[in-house]
Amino acid sequence: MSIEQSNTEQASLQLLGMTCAACANRIEKGLSKLEGVTEANVNFALERATVTFDPAVVNMSSFEQKVAKLGYQAIPIMEDQDTSELQEQAASHHKRKLIVSAVLSLPLLWAMVTHFSFLSWIPMPNLFMNPWFQLALATPVQFYIGGPFYRSAFMALRNRSANMDVLVALGTSAAYFYSLYLTMDWAAQGSMAHDGPEMYYETSAILITLVLLGKFFETLAKGRTSAAIKSLIGLQAKTALVVRDGQELVIPVEEVVVGDIVLIKPGEKIPVDGAVIEGISAVDESMLTGESIPVEKHVGDFVIGATLNKNGRLSVRATKVGKETALAHIIKVVEEAQGSKAPIQRVADRISGIFVPIVVGIAIVGFLVWYFAVTPGDFANALEKAIAILVIACPCALGLATPTSIMAGSGRAAELGVLFKGGEHLESTHRIDTIILDKTGTVTKGQPELTDTFIDHNDEPMLLRLVGAAEKNSEHPLAEAIVAGIRARGIEIPDAEQFEAIPGFGIRAIVEGKELLIGTRKLMAKYKIMTEQALDRMTQLESEGKTAMLIAVDRQYAGLVAVADTIKETSRQAVARLKELGIDVIMITGDNERTALAIAMQVGIEQVRAEVLPEGKADEVKKLQAIGKKVAMVGDGINDAPALAMADVGMAIGTGTDVAMEAADVTLMRGDLNSIPDAISMSRQTMSNIRQNLFWALGYNTLGIPIAAIGLLAPWVAGAAMALSSVSVVLNALRLQRMKV
Repeated sequence: MSIEQSNTEQASLQLLGMTCAACANRIEKGLSKLEGVTEANVNFALERATVTFDPAVVNMSSFEQKVAKLGYQAIPIMEDQDTSELQEQAASHHKRKLIVSAVLSLPLLWAMVTHFSFLSWIPMPNLFMNPWFQLALATPVQFYIGGPFYRSAFMALRNRSANMDVLVALGTSAAYFYSLYLTMDWAAQGSMAHDGPEMYYETSAILITLVLLGKFFETLAKGRTSAAIKSLIGLQAKTALVVRDGQELVIPVEEVVVGDIVLIKPGEKIPVDGAVIEGISAVDESMLTGESIPVEKHVGDFVIGATLNKNGRLSVRATKVGKETALAHIIKVVEEAQGSKAPIQRVADRISGIFVPIVVGIAIVGFLVWYFAVTPGDFANALEKAIAILVIACPCALGLATPTSIMAGSGRAAELGVLFKGGEHLESTHRIDTIILDKTGTVTKGQPELTDTFIDHNDEPMLLRLVGAAEKNSEHPLAEAIVAGIRARGIEIPDAEQFEAIPGFGIRAIVEGKELLIGTRKLMAKYKIMTEQALDRMTQLESEGKTAMLIAVDRQYAGLVAVADTIKETSRQAVARLKELGIDVIMITGDNERTALAIAMQVGIEQVRAEVLPEGKADEVKKLQAIGKKVAMVGDGINDAPALAMADVGMAIGTGTDVAMEAADVTLMRGDLNSIPDAISMSRQTMSNIRQNLFWALGYNTLGIPIAAIGLLAPWVAGAAMALSSVSVVLNALRLQRMKV
């Protein structure tokens, strides 16, 4: 459970007993109606409910009772709890019932197939044709194995709704009880006097067995859709070597606390996020960044849990453990995305909500037509047609069409380093036709170097010392470059007494009693500082693709510094891929126009918006939306957060700030612009997959019902087809896990 707002919490429940989308809809509506619940979401494919609620009004016990009242079982999932064991137990129980059902149904199937002339050569024991023997086999299948169908159907009808179990219970009960009537009638006439009548016990037993078989295959296939989560969990280190009270102890990674000193030997996984306090090594961060070249780590650098320490011994002070680590955050985002609903799923939910009553009506009409018009008085034949209609129409595939694709698509995206925060974002990304790219840290590496200093001052080291003190408080990559360049010159940097970031303009700081202003022309104009003598030089630097910043001390111009940022190696390729996808690419930056154009030219971007303030970035998004564009904003800094939130889809570079990632809908973990076309391609392929599933699921039912109604489908064939349709939908969704982008 995790607090989402000041007065709400979120709970997760594992649900048992659901058989179709109508079940999920009923639970979702039931939970949503509880007082104190602000939102409830039930994922049929994951068999999980997520509830946002006010703990002062309602609690977990209320959810369990409500679900039980609806005819299902809810098991609370604690935070970080692995539910795979629970799912394996349910699958194992399902498998045992399937085996029992199959063993009991096999003799009935044997008796049925010998009725076909081309199979009449198969030897048939007389016992298999005995009505009492068939009754003995069919009864436990009908009421023990099929018991859950009756319970679920009863609860559904009691709650004034209908689900797949109503169809199964109606169809199998009709076959069983009609056969029971024939058996009693045969017995009343003297069981030894003549051979037994033609029974339909095999119809009910085989139907139940086939439904169970379909569900079993479905469970196996759905288990594969969560492979991405399992692989992410598998990346975690299981133990950690920590120093406590001067002793080195090996403890489970769950017991590491913030502040612990963790020792990592060469070749070991780093167990938690932390800061290096001793040692030098190269760390393989490819699981997070996709970059195969190991990253050098020195004292003061941060390391991330689940990355691999290559060749040196490191001592790391733990800063984030458990659910706070970067990997835990990734797992949580993927789980939430897989458990959420895409808007397109509402179509399937609405259809499944009205589907069952319509099918029951069609089956009744079909029975009456056959009984009174086609084969007058032939009750058995009319009943068989009605059963086939009930069974062929079960909407299992319809309920699985969307969630399985969302699970598989978001899982595959995670493997590519793209984290969708929810199914709605996975869906909306495919509509994007315009991408806005921030420049620094997005198109460029965001690791510029100090290239030029022009100081109108007798004591250059002294002024650079003040500049370094002011800039070292800023999170901006350009500030880091200035500080690193000043330190590289051997200049000691003091602390600033005051610091203020002025987004889009620059910074203001007080250092050793002096007021420093460092930033753009607009910043100088804002404080009425005369900078005419520097403008020509500044223009020259900007035409070279450098970013120049003006410096003022105590409201007097004192010089300028310039830094150069280089583009990421993959930026040009990514822009070309976006254009191939038919996407308009716009670069937006708070930097000056000359620098922005120089960078844009290198990567092949024709449209540039320069010298744009943070709120101006959001305005640019609005302008594009106003002319009908579907806009994605890609950024990495605090100043990008308003535009990320405003865009139809906000994409944050995962190597950027937490604020940007929080405001975004999609996180690009690898910091590589190629992740943008990857995200769009995965979204398009997932939506295409969902449409395929919906088409085949609806087409299957639309085509199957009239075929059954005109008498071309035996009930057991209808049952096999129904089971196959569910499995085929899940298998189609699983193709997304092998998709290339």
